[in-house]
Amino acid sequence: MSEDPDLPVPDEPETIPTEPERVRTGVADVDEVIAAVEQLEERPVEEHVAVFETAHDRLRRALDHPTEQA
Repeated sequence: MSEDPDLPVPDEPETIPTEPERVRTGVADVDEVIAAVEQLEERPVEEHVAVFETAHDRLRRALDHPTEQA
């Protein structure tokens, strides 16, 4: 049986990456914060709040006092 050209062709199934894409900004201070947050998967939930509070403080400082990037 041949395919009917008037019927839509099903889309190819999406492939799910095995590793999430890592975000990098090129700003060292910000990238360090992002890396710390990415490592939360490996840490106990009890430690997450402290990591997020530290990340918030460091990102706030980076925005308040940006350094020039070459």
